[in-house]
Amino acid sequence: MTRIAFVDGWSVGPKLGAFETRDGSTASVPVRLPHDALRDLPRAADAGQGVHSGYIPGGVFEYAKTFDVPEEWREKTVRIEFEGVYRDATVFLNGDFAAHEANGYSAFVVEADPFLRFGERNTITVEARVHRDSRWYTGGGIYRPVHLVVDDPVHLALDGTVVESHDIDAERAIVEIATSVANRTRHAATRRLNWAVVDEDGAEVATGTSPVTVLPGEQAVARARLAVRSPRLWGPDSPHRYLVRTTLADGQGAVTDETVTRHGIRRLQLDVAHGLRVNGVVVDLRGACIHHDNGPLGAVSIADAEDRRVRLLKAAGFNAIRSAHNPASRALLDACDAHGMLVMDELTDVWTKSKTAFDSSIGFDERWRRDVASLVAKNRNHPSVVLVSIGNEILELATPHGATWSRRIAEEFRRLDPSRFVTNGINGVIANLGALAESMADAPPADPNTMMAEMGERMASMNASPLVTESTEESAAVLDVVGFNYADSRYDLDAELFPHRVIVGSETFPDRIASLWADVRRLPHVIGDFTWTGWDYIGEAGIGRVDYTDVEGYVPTGTAGPFPYLLADCGDIDITGHRLPASHYREIVFGLRTEPVIAVHRPQHHGRPSSKTPWSWDDVVSSWTWGAAEGSPVTVDVYADAEEVELLLDDVVIDRVAVGSPLPLIARFETRYRRGVLTAVAYAAGQEVARTSLRTAGEPRLVARAERTEITGADALAYIALTIEDAEGTVLCDADVPVTVEVSGGVIAGMGSGQPRTEEGFAGPTRSTHDGRALVIVRPSDLGEIVVTASAAGFPSAEVVVTRR
Repeated sequence: MTRIAFVDGWSVGPKLGAFETRDGSTASVPVRLPHDALRDLPRAADAGQGVHSGYIPGGVFEYAKTFDVPEEWREKTVRIEFEGVYRDATVFLNGDFAAHEANGYSAFVVEADPFLRFGERNTITVEARVHRDSRWYTGGGIYRPVHLVVDDPVHLALDGTVVESHDIDAERAIVEIATSVANRTRHAATRRLNWAVVDEDGAEVATGTSPVTVLPGEQAVARARLAVRSPRLWGPDSPHRYLVRTTLADGQGAVTDETVTRHGIRRLQLDVAHGLRVNGVVVDLRGACIHHDNGPLGAVSIADAEDRRVRLLKAAGFNAIRSAHNPASRALLDACDAHGMLVMDELTDVWTKSKTAFDSSIGFDERWRRDVASLVAKNRNHPSVVLVSIGNEILELATPHGATWSRRIAEEFRRLDPSRFVTNGINGVIANLGALAESMADAPPADPNTMMAEMGERMASMNASPLVTESTEESAAVLDVVGFNYADSRYDLDAELFPHRVIVGSETFPDRIASLWADVRRLPHVIGDFTWTGWDYIGEAGIGRVDYTDVEGYVPTGTAGPFPYLLADCGDIDITGHRLPASHYREIVFGLRTEPVIAVHRPQHHGRPSSKTPWSWDDVVSSWTWGAAEGSPVTVDVYADAEEVELLLDDVVIDRVAVGSPLPLIARFETRYRRGVLTAVAYAAGQEVARTSLRTAGEPRLVARAERTEITGADALAYIALTIEDAEGTVLCDADVPVTVEVSGGVIAGMGSGQPRTEEGFAGPTRSTHDGRALVIVRPSDLGEIVVTASAAGFPSAEVVVTRR
C-alpha cells in the first residue's frame, strides 16, 4: 500500500456567498494541511457563533489542489482518505461530485478512480461549512491529515488489520489477527498473507501465514491466532507495544502490499467490588476532559502537538482523558498509546434533539450507524481506548424514546467491538430541564451571582432527586459504566439503589476534586473522576473566569464571558501547556506531590468583590513578583498535604495556620507584599514534612527557550517559550509586553498566551505575554536550522536555534 501525505499544494478561500467572513475577500491563499480556516477570521461581539466559538465567526470555505495522476495509475486503485473535515464536507474531483461527509469528526474515503484523468493534471476541491453548529470552538476546514492511497487492484483493505488479545496469562498471550483483503478486479484472486509479531527491539516473537482467495468485487477476511511467549503487557505505567507486520504476496512470493499495526496486549476487568482493573491491577482514573483544539494552532491536529499535550497531561498527574464531546483524532490516540494514557472516546454531544441551531442532531437518525462504525474502526487497534461514550448530556435521555436510543447505540457499539466498556455522560438535570423548571417555578428570584455560586450545589441536589433516579434508570441500565456529569451526590445513593452499577465521574467541577477523589478512593464502584477541564480551550468563552463586580457598568452574564473573551479559562493547564496552580493542587490531591504550592491572589484586586462560576478557580499565580507598592495587602494560599502550614518572608514568620480552609488541603494567609523570599513550610504531627519558596525577580530580560533543540519527522513542530524573567529564571508575572518573533528556516504555525480575554490573534508575529509567558510554535520549512529571534521594547532581543533532522 502506498500511502502518500496529501498535504502540500492546497489553497483555501471563502466560498462565494459565504456568510460571516466579514472582510469580504474571496481570494484564495496557499496553505499546508492540516489547516483551520476559522482560526484567523476577524472576531467581533456580534459574530454569529457568539460566545460558543470565542466570538470567531463561521463561514463556507473551499479548498483546492491540483495534482498529477500518472498514466500507470490506470491499473491501480486510487483513493483519498480524509481523517476529518469540519463540517459537511463535499468533495469534487475535476468538477464532479465525489463524496459527502456530514460528520465533522469522522474519517472518510473518496473512491477516486471513476473521476480521475490519467496522464493529466487533476483538480480536487473540498467545501466545508461552519455555522452555529456547536457549543465550543470547532475550527473549520481540513483540520486533520489527508492521504492519497495508491494500491494494486488486489490489496490490503484500509485499516483492514485488526489485532486483539483476550486470552492472556504469564506464560503466553494469544494474539488474534484478522486481515481484510479487497479484490477490485473482475477475476477471483488467490494471494498469501504473512504475519509477524515484532517486539520493540525488532525481534520476531510470533509468525503466521495463510492463503486467501478473494472473489471479484469482494473482500475476504483471513485470520491467525499467534502465541506470544512471556508477553510484555501494555498499561498506564508500562505502555509496551508490539508491531504486527502484515504482508500480501502473489503466487511467486513477491510482496505486493504491506502494513504495520501497533498492538498493546492488555486485559480489562470491571466490577463493583474492584472497579476497573488493567492487567489485574486496580486503576482509579485520574481523568481530564479535553476539547480537540490545540490552542494557538486552532483545531489543527498534528502528531507532534497531540503528543506534547498527552505528555504534559501525564506529567501533571492525569492517567486518563475524555474526548469531550467528539471522537478523538488518530494522532491523539497514537500519543495516548505511546504514553500509557487511558481514553474515554466520545461519540457526540447530541442525538436527535438539538442544542444549537444547526448542530449534528440534523440527520443523526439516518447517520448514527455510520458514525458509530467510524469511531469503532478508528479505535480498534488502540489499547489506550478502554471506554466509549455514546453521548454527553443528551437532552432526550430521560424519556422512553431516549432510553430506546441509548440501548440502540450501546448495542451497536457492542456488536462492532465488544472489547470496550460502554458509558454515557448523563446529567439528570439537563435531561429533565422541563420538569425541574416547573418544580422551581415558585421559587423566589435570586441574585444572578448568587445563583452562579450556588449552581454546583443545586445541580448536585437535583441530580440525586427521585425524579432523576426514575427517569434515567433505563438509559443507565444499558451501560457498562454509568457516567455522571456533576452528580457525585449519586455515588453513595446508587450503591444502595443499584448495587451492580459501576460509576465514573464523567464531568466534575474543578474545585471539588478533594472530596471527589476521596469518593473514588472510598467507593470501589466509582472508578474515576474527569475534571472539566484538564487543558484550557478556545470557545465556551469565559466559562471559568473570575469577575470583579465593582467595575462601573458591571452586568452579570452567567457562564458566558462577554467579548473579547476568547478562551474558556477553566483548564488546569493553559493553552500554551503551562501548568496553573489548580494543576498542582490536583496533583497534591492525587497523592502525587509532597512539596507545597504557594498561590498568590493578585494584590491589585485585594478586597474587591468578585463573582465566580462553578468552573472557576481562584485568580491566583505562583509568583512573589508584583508591581504593587510595598506594604500592599495580599492574600496567599498554600496548597499542602499537611496539618499546618507556616509562612515566612525572608525567614521571618508571618503566621502558622491549620490546613483545610477555604478548601481541603489549603491554608490561607493575609499578609502584606514586600520583596524577598516567601517560604511555606508544611507540618504534620508537629514535624516539618516539606517546604517550598517563591522569590522576587531581579532585573528582567526577554528569554526564548526551545522545548527541544532537535526535532525529527515530517510533521515536527518547534515549541519556543517566550518569557520575561531574571537571570535565575524567575518569571515576572505582571510585566507583560508585546513580543515580536522573526523566523528563518520555518514559519509561525501559531502564537499565543494563556490570556483568556484578548483581541490578539494566533497568527503572529506579535503576541503579548500573559503573567510573563507566551509561546510560539514553528513549522519547519525543510531540514536544517530554524532560527527564532524574539524582540520586545526595552529588552535586548533573544535568539534560539532548533535543528530539524
